[in-house]
This record gives sequence, structure tokens and C-alpha cells, in this order.
Amino acid sequence: MFTLAQARSLVSTLRPRVDELIRIRADLTELRADLAAHGVSVLGGRPEVKALEARLHAVLEELNGHDIQVKGIAPVLLDFPGERDGRPVLWCWLEGDTDLRWYHRVECGFAGRRPV
Repeated sequence: MFTLAQARSLVSTLRPRVDELIRIRADLTELRADLAAHGVSVLGGRPEVKALEARLHAVLEELNGHDIQVKGIAPVLLDFPGERDGRPVLWCWLEGDTDLRWYHRVECGFAGRRPV
């Protein structure tokens, strides 16, 4: 369980890894599109696809190792289990957010997000 302060601190700490995940995701998407459309890419070929997939999975494993929930990678969506007013919640960070500013009750999911 994370307090809001702990979750915010971890978001800050993990930011370089999240930025790396975003770069890998973009490179992998572009490489796959080029290979599908033209059979070639300036980003490489099948070996580079496999290398990027391996890097993507390594970053995801690292994030999961912090006891957070990676709910999506396009966009990146991270949930941090916590508690608010005696109820279980997920502190919710979405790619593009400058800070962890949202939460939702566990049973409500993303649609139930509320500002902290």
C-alpha cells in the first residue's frame, strides 16, 4: 500500500524508466509499421523488433517489481494501491500527467477517476 506522498515520490523516481518505455514503444511501433508496409526500415529489421520487444518487457518487469499495476502502455497508465478515507483506492498516473493527481476506488476503475 502506498500513501499519496509515497506514490508521488515513486512516480518521480520511475519517470526516466517510463520515458524509456515511451521511446521503445514509439520505435517498435514505427519499425513494425515500416516492415509491414515496405519490408524495410531505417530502424532495422526483425532482429531489432525482437531486441525492442525484449527491452519493453524488461522495463515492464522493472515497473511491476515496485508493486504497482501497469494498466496500459499506450498510453502508459500506472496504478498505485493505497487507501483514502479508509477505503482501498488506486492512485492513478496517466502518461502526460505532470504529477500524480488522480485516484479511483478499486471497484470503479479508470472511469471512476477523481482529482486528489
